[in-house]
Amino acid sequence: MQSAKPFKIPESVLVVIHTPDLQVLLIERADHAGFWQSVTGSKDSLDEPPAETARREVLEETGFDIAALGGELRDWQLANVYDIYPHWQHRYALGVTRNTEHVFGLQLPSALTPTLAPREHVSWLWLPWQAAADRCFSPSNAEAVLQLPRFVAATMS
Repeated sequence: MQSAKPFKIPESVLVVIHTPDLQVLLIERADHAGFWQSVTGSKDSLDEPPAETARREVLEETGFDIAALGGELRDWQLANVYDIYPHWQHRYALGVTRNTEHVFGLQLPSALTPTLAPREHVSWLWLPWQAAADRCFSPSNAEAVLQLPRFVAATMS
């Protein structure tokens, strides 16, 4: 008899992957056609630091090894708290209805080709930041993409 899959931890990351000229990578969910998003994912353990969750999720979902590519992962010091969508509620323990999402930016040297995890995502595209924000299905993801110019400018000053 197989053991039940553990419940997801209601703490996650959102990683806006972008280039220096503010092109943003979006990936389309395999379980919901037309749901475009940045890299997201939940912590694997309660003590996993959010930055480690971000590095792990980027590698799992895009194949990008941040250190090997010379990418720069930045913690934007933003956290979104939101209601978990009803169709994903079953993934969490009974009574868990809200998730805390830590926002990161990842600047890559150029618009690289990701290697998607086919069970999670089926397609990818690079878009200018405004068009990427418009394409995101999640309001918190769209808002993070809209914040991109501010965070990139802050790193240049």
